[in-house]
Amino acid sequence: MNKNQFLNKLDKSLQRLPYEERKDILHDFQEHFEIGKEQNKSEEEITKSLGNPNQLAKELLATYYLEKVESSSSTANIFRAVWAVIGLGFFNLVIVLAPFVAIVGIILAGWITGGAFTISPLLFLINIIFFPDTFNYLDMFSSIALTGAGLLLIIGMYYVTKWLQNGLIRYLNYNVQLVKGGMKSD
Repeated sequence: MNKNQFLNKLDKSLQRLPYEERKDILHDFQEHFEIGKEQNKSEEEITKSLGNPNQLAKELLATYYLEKVESSSSTANIFRAVWAVIGLGFFNLVIVLAPFVAIVGIILAGWITGGAFTISPLLFLINIIFFPDTFNYLDMFSSIALTGAGLLLIIGMYYVTKWLQNGLIRYLNYNVQLVKGGMKSD
């Protein structure tokens, strides 16, 4: 594979990146070719040493989305980063997706439980409006206690969500470094 074929494949594989980012990456790889030519290497030798452009693009996409998550950790950015890391290899489907689904499940369960506890007095009032004969002090005080527990749970879930989000980002970075390191030794 020559320089133009390599750069075209790489460019095509990086279409999801912004134009400026792609331009910078392609410029860096053009510099690799220039340095290699100064060392009297052929274009084929240089492309062989750089590796598969499709796999390089997957690594670059994963790195880009992880950097984006670290600077702006929105839900969309986290999902893009997870899918980019999963795209590095089939093995990552199990290694990344399983913990991600578990973390999302824990976060959703905590937030839903906290929200349900917090609105329990509303449910108590609705029950009293439709069934006035069912008024019970124990139910009223239980709903007030659940509101307090729900508010504490929501506050706790805010911190747990931040902590799990940071842990997931570190895990994804570790996984990308592991894949890159594993590929270099092949």
